[in-house]
Amino acid sequence: MFEAVEELLTEHAVLEERLADPSVHADQANARKLSKRYAELTPITQVYRAWRQTGDDIATARELAADDPDFAAEVKELEHQREELTERLRLLLVPRDPSDDKDVILEVKAGEGGEESALFAGDLLRMYLRYAERVGWKTEIIDANASDLGGYKDVQVAVKTRGATEPGQGVWARLKYEGGVHRVQRVPATESQGRIHTSAAGVLVTPEAEEVEVEIGPNDLRIDVYRSSGPGGQSVNTTDSAVRITHLPSGIVVSCQNEKSQLQNKEQAMRILRSRLLAAAQEEAEREASDARRSQVRTVDRSERIRTYNFPENRISDHRVGYKAYNLDQVLDGDLDAVIQSCVDADAAAKLAVAQES
Repeated sequence: MFEAVEELLTEHAVLEERLADPSVHADQANARKLSKRYAELTPITQVYRAWRQTGDDIATARELAADDPDFAAEVKELEHQREELTERLRLLLVPRDPSDDKDVILEVKAGEGGEESALFAGDLLRMYLRYAERVGWKTEIIDANASDLGGYKDVQVAVKTRGATEPGQGVWARLKYEGGVHRVQRVPATESQGRIHTSAAGVLVTPEAEEVEVEIGPNDLRIDVYRSSGPGGQSVNTTDSAVRITHLPSGIVVSCQNEKSQLQNKEQAMRILRSRLLAAAQEEAEREASDARRSQVRTVDRSERIRTYNFPENRISDHRVGYKAYNLDQVLDGDLDAVIQSCVDADAAAKLAVAQES
């Protein structure tokens, strides 16, 4: 069992030697790449060594128990530890998403439900901003189109880490499960009869792409400029500072009007466009994957209803994994870890099942 891990231990040792060489750090990009791989292999190395040591300890304890029955309890305890280490190691060996360490651009868009949907989109935005604050991430509103009552018709926010993160704790690794249709059930502020309404908002999460990751030809873009508008459609600028970029090959359209200058809005729109093109390429690769892989927890299907927020019952339900809890108020205040972890665990279990079948 786990024979292939020996190769990873060798790679880990080689990386440790290379990173100890000062000359390696003269090339910062290469040093970061090596450090990232070293960080990925370190937990595997640690758990594997503990797993192997526990096996030796069990053999020794069994020999002692043959002469002294008091050691029988120690054998059982060590066997339990080995089972736990075996499961942890299996999970660590599940193939990782190469984008897990990336920062993201998160977009929230009001859907069916008019002004109530826009208010719910605002609630979702605050939930993500508070969650980011809890875990120590940085956020930056790239563009926002506010509604009349204080919600958002659509809003884009960049979410970034503040430095190196442990494997599986990057922004994309945690937030990629948020993409999809979020449904809310509550009495809207605009409802005079006290009736519960259902509305929805869409969330799109894409890993933020570097310029070198997405090739955009000089003739691939059509750029239009216009005047920014606020709630109700009134003009909020006297110059044509808002920018709309159309990527002609894919038909993707991105608009930005949050900044005061046309150049700044163009730069922000290009950030969103690059992330969407990268996500589109990843979705295409996903479609070409095996049937087993497509059956895993969906992280890129933006059309499916993934979650319901029921205010009267203070209930949150994730329909993909069957998660349900009655702490909606806390979740909307940014306490999202348990909800996200249920998706992480289900995704890992599905990948592990596929790996064991192959």
